Amino acid sequence: MPKNKGKGGKNRRRGKNEGEEKRELIFKEDGQEYAQVLRMLGNGRLDAQCIDGVKRLCHIRGKMRKKVWVSTGDIILVGLRDFQDEKADVILKYNADEARSLKAYGELPDNIRVNETEAGFNEEENENDAFFDFEDIENVIEEI
Repeated sequence: MPKNKGKGGKNRRRGKNEGEEKRELIFKEDGQEYAQVLRMLGNGRLDAQCIDGVKRLCHIRGKMRKKVWVSTGDIILVGLRDFQDEKADVILKYNADEARSLKAYGELPDNIRVNETEAGFNEEENENDAFFDFEDIENVIEEI
């Protein structure tokens, strides 16, 4: 058995959870936009629907990776690129309280759902669209 020569294990590296204190609300500036995460792609990338109506491929910056966990439906602040309009960089993730505050200030439109895990801009979607009934298939075959 080898001797342990380090200063601790995984829990020491993880550190204390000090991100719970209240922070000042950060508004967007020039070259920045609010967005909602549509889906996570892996490798520090995600698809996000920006408030200006453009769907962008976003890259999570190194300071946020493995420290701030971004998931589907989160409200984020992205930095737009001058040379690539379809790509952006994630600058900040808003928690649910901060996102509600942004909505109250009028920064976010009313059609964004803040506290739900399902991402989207209130798209009317029937949850049974992906399912089919075998009787329907038989009816289609008979019509042909």
